[in-house]
Amino acid sequence: MHESTDERELVHSARGGDGQAFDELVRRHQQVAFRAAYLVLRDAQAAEDVAQDAFVRAYRGLGGFREGEPFRPWLLRIVSNLALNEVRSAGRRRGLLERFGFAAPSTEPAADRALVGGETRAEVWDAVNALPPDDRTVLYLRFFLELPEKEIAAVIGKAPGTVKSRLNRASGRLRAVIDARYPGLRPGAWQEAADE
Repeated sequence: MHESTDERELVHSARGGDGQAFDELVRRHQQVAFRAAYLVLRDAQAAEDVAQDAFVRAYRGLGGFREGEPFRPWLLRIVSNLALNEVRSAGRRRGLLERFGFAAPSTEPAADRALVGGETRAEVWDAVNALPPDDRTVLYLRFFLELPEKEIAAVIGKAPGTVKSRLNRASGRLRAVIDARYPGLRPGAWQEAADE
Protein backbone atom coordinates (compact mmCIF):
# COMPACT_ATOMS: atom_id res chain seq x y z
CA MET A 1 0.00 0.00 0.00
CA HIS A 2 1.46 3.32 -1.00
CA GLU A 3 1.14 6.24 1.31
CA SER A 4 -0.75 9.17 -0.16
CA THR A 5 0.93 12.49 -0.85
CA ASP A 6 -1.57 14.03 1.56
CA GLU A 7 -0.37 11.76 4.37
CA ARG A 8 3.28 12.48 3.60
CA GLU A 9 2.47 16.19 3.87
CA LEU A 10 0.76 15.60 7.21
CA VAL A 11 3.81 13.76 8.52
CA HIS A 12 6.09 16.52 7.24
CA SER A 13 3.93 19.19 8.91
CA ALA A 14 3.73 17.22 12.15
CA ARG A 15 7.51 16.86 12.17
CA GLY A 16 7.64 20.63 11.90
CA GLY A 17 5.51 21.01 15.03
CA ASP A 18 2.03 21.31 13.48
CA GLY A 19 -0.21 19.81 16.16
CA GLN A 20 -3.27 19.79 13.90
CA ALA A 21 -1.41 17.70 11.33
CA PHE A 22 -0.51 15.15 14.01
CA ASP A 23 -4.11 15.19 15.29
CA GLU A 24 -5.20 14.25 11.77
CA LEU A 25 -2.68 11.38 11.70
CA VAL A 26 -4.09 10.17 15.02
CA ARG A 27 -7.64 10.39 13.68
CA ARG A 28 -6.70 8.37 10.60
CA HIS A 29 -4.81 5.67 12.46
CA GLN A 30 -6.35 5.42 15.92
CA GLN A 31 -8.69 2.58 14.99
CA VAL A 32 -5.96 0.38 13.48
CA ALA A 33 -3.65 1.19 16.42
CA PHE A 34 -6.35 0.16 18.90
CA ARG A 35 -7.14 -3.02 16.94
CA ALA A 36 -3.46 -3.99 16.77
CA ALA A 37 -3.07 -3.49 20.52
CA TYR A 38 -6.33 -5.29 21.31
CA LEU A 39 -5.44 -8.30 19.20
CA VAL A 40 -2.30 -8.77 21.27
CA LEU A 41 -3.67 -7.79 24.69
CA ARG A 42 -7.30 -8.97 24.45
CA ASP A 43 -8.31 -6.22 26.88
CA ALA A 44 -10.00 -3.06 25.63
CA GLN A 45 -8.76 -0.72 28.37
CA ALA A 46 -5.18 -1.96 28.12
CA ALA A 47 -5.34 -1.67 24.31
CA GLU A 48 -6.61 1.88 24.55
CA ASP A 49 -3.79 2.77 26.95
CA VAL A 50 -1.17 1.18 24.69
CA ALA A 51 -2.55 2.91 21.58
CA GLN A 52 -2.48 6.29 23.35
CA ASP A 53 1.04 5.67 24.60
CA ALA A 54 2.07 4.68 21.07
CA PHE A 55 0.81 7.99 19.68
CA VAL A 56 2.67 9.91 22.38
CA ARG A 57 5.85 8.01 21.55
CA ALA A 58 5.28 8.49 17.84
CA TYR A 59 4.90 12.23 18.33
CA ARG A 60 8.07 12.39 20.38
CA GLY A 61 9.89 10.21 17.87
CA LEU A 62 8.89 12.11 14.73
CA GLY A 63 12.37 13.61 14.54
CA GLY A 64 13.78 10.13 13.92
CA PHE A 65 11.07 9.14 11.44
CA ARG A 66 12.49 8.77 7.94
CA GLU A 67 10.62 11.19 5.72
CA GLY A 68 8.97 9.50 2.75
CA GLU A 69 8.48 6.21 4.60
CA PRO A 70 4.89 5.10 5.26
CA PHE A 71 3.57 6.21 8.64
CA ARG A 72 1.25 3.27 9.43
CA PRO A 73 3.89 0.50 9.62
CA TRP A 74 6.11 2.74 11.74
CA LEU A 75 3.23 3.46 14.13
CA LEU A 76 2.15 -0.19 14.25
CA ARG A 77 5.70 -1.20 15.12
CA ILE A 78 5.51 1.09 18.15
CA VAL A 79 2.06 -0.29 19.06
CA SER A 80 3.18 -3.91 18.67
CA ASN A 81 6.31 -3.42 20.74
CA LEU A 82 4.38 -1.72 23.54
CA ALA A 83 1.65 -4.40 23.49
CA LEU A 84 4.18 -7.24 23.55
CA ASN A 85 6.02 -5.54 26.41
CA GLU A 86 2.71 -5.33 28.29
CA VAL A 87 2.08 -9.06 27.70
CA ARG A 88 5.55 -9.90 29.02
CA SER A 89 5.08 -7.63 32.05
CA ALA A 90 1.69 -9.16 32.81
CA GLY A 91 3.24 -12.62 32.61
CA ARG A 92 5.95 -11.63 35.07
CA ARG A 93 3.34 -10.14 37.42
CA ARG A 94 1.22 -13.32 37.27
CA GLY A 95 4.32 -15.44 37.93
CA LEU A 96 5.18 -13.34 40.97
CA LEU A 97 1.63 -13.62 42.33
CA GLU A 98 1.62 -17.38 41.82
CA ARG A 99 5.03 -17.71 43.45
CA PHE A 100 3.71 -16.12 46.62
CA GLY A 101 0.55 -18.21 46.64
CA PHE A 102 -1.92 -15.72 45.25
CA ALA A 103 -4.33 -16.77 42.52
CA ALA A 104 -3.55 -14.85 39.36
CA PRO A 105 -6.55 -13.25 37.69
CA SER A 106 -7.52 -14.45 34.24
CA THR A 107 -6.14 -12.26 31.48
CA GLU A 108 -8.84 -13.27 29.05
CA PRO A 109 -11.96 -11.12 29.35
CA ALA A 110 -15.26 -12.98 29.54
CA ALA A 111 -16.49 -10.90 26.61
CA ASP A 112 -13.92 -12.48 24.27
CA ARG A 113 -16.22 -15.28 23.22
CA ALA A 114 -19.02 -12.83 22.54
CA LEU A 115 -16.64 -10.60 20.56
CA VAL A 116 -15.73 -13.27 18.05
CA GLY A 117 -19.16 -14.90 18.25
CA GLY A 118 -19.92 -18.55 17.73
CA GLU A 119 -18.22 -21.65 19.03
CA THR A 120 -15.86 -22.03 16.06
CA ARG A 121 -14.57 -18.46 16.33
CA ALA A 122 -14.13 -18.86 20.07
CA GLU A 123 -12.09 -22.01 19.50
CA VAL A 124 -9.96 -20.22 16.91
CA TRP A 125 -9.31 -17.33 19.30
CA ASP A 126 -8.41 -19.78 22.06
CA ALA A 127 -5.97 -21.52 19.72
CA VAL A 128 -4.39 -18.25 18.57
CA ASN A 129 -4.08 -17.05 22.16
CA ALA A 130 -2.25 -20.27 23.06
CA LEU A 131 0.61 -19.29 20.73
CA PRO A 132 3.70 -17.36 21.84
CA PRO A 133 3.29 -13.55 21.56
CA ASP A 134 5.56 -13.21 18.51
CA ASP A 135 3.54 -15.82 16.60
CA ARG A 136 0.27 -14.15 17.58
CA THR A 137 1.59 -10.79 16.41
CA VAL A 138 2.48 -11.88 12.87
CA LEU A 139 -0.82 -13.75 12.51
CA TYR A 140 -2.81 -10.76 13.79
CA LEU A 141 -1.00 -8.36 11.48
CA ARG A 142 -1.49 -10.56 8.43
CA PHE A 143 -4.91 -12.11 8.90
CA PHE A 144 -6.76 -9.80 11.29
CA LEU A 145 -5.38 -6.42 10.19
CA GLU A 146 -4.77 -7.70 6.63
CA LEU A 147 -1.38 -6.05 6.28
CA PRO A 148 0.77 -7.10 3.33
CA GLU A 149 4.07 -8.82 4.13
CA LYS A 150 6.05 -5.67 3.29
CA GLU A 151 4.17 -3.67 5.94
CA ILE A 152 4.46 -6.49 8.46
CA ALA A 153 8.22 -6.44 7.84
CA ALA A 154 8.27 -2.73 8.65
CA VAL A 155 6.13 -3.25 11.76
CA ILE A 156 8.26 -6.00 13.26
CA GLY A 157 11.56 -4.67 11.93
CA LYS A 158 12.48 -7.76 9.91
CA ALA A 159 13.14 -8.53 6.25
CA PRO A 160 10.13 -9.58 4.12
CA GLY A 161 11.63 -13.06 3.71
CA THR A 162 11.78 -13.39 7.49
CA VAL A 163 8.12 -12.37 7.69
CA LYS A 164 7.17 -15.08 5.20
CA SER A 165 9.01 -17.75 7.21
CA ARG A 166 7.57 -16.48 10.52
CA LEU A 167 4.06 -16.55 9.06
CA ASN A 168 4.59 -20.10 7.85
CA ARG A 169 6.01 -21.18 11.21
CA ALA A 170 3.22 -19.44 13.18
CA SER A 171 0.56 -20.93 10.89
CA GLY A 172 2.05 -24.38 11.40
CA ARG A 173 2.03 -23.94 15.17
CA LEU A 174 -1.56 -22.71 15.03
CA ARG A 175 -2.58 -25.77 12.99
CA ALA A 176 -0.86 -27.98 15.60
CA VAL A 177 -2.77 -26.30 18.45
CA ILE A 178 -6.05 -26.59 16.56
CA ASP A 179 -5.40 -30.25 15.71
CA ALA A 180 -4.55 -31.04 19.34
CA ARG A 181 -7.34 -29.08 21.04
CA TYR A 182 -10.07 -28.91 18.40
CA PRO A 183 -9.62 -31.83 15.99
CA GLY A 184 -13.10 -31.28 14.53
CA LEU A 185 -12.40 -27.69 13.55
CA ARG A 186 -12.34 -27.47 9.78
CA PRO A 187 -9.36 -26.04 7.90
CA GLY A 188 -9.58 -22.34 7.11
CA ALA A 189 -11.87 -21.54 10.07
CA TRP A 190 -9.21 -19.38 11.70
CA GLN A 191 -8.98 -17.19 8.61
CA GLU A 192 -12.78 -16.85 8.60
CA ALA A 193 -12.61 -15.77 12.27
CA ALA A 194 -10.18 -13.06 11.21
CA ASP A 195 -12.75 -11.73 8.76
CA GLU A 196 -15.35 -11.18 11.48
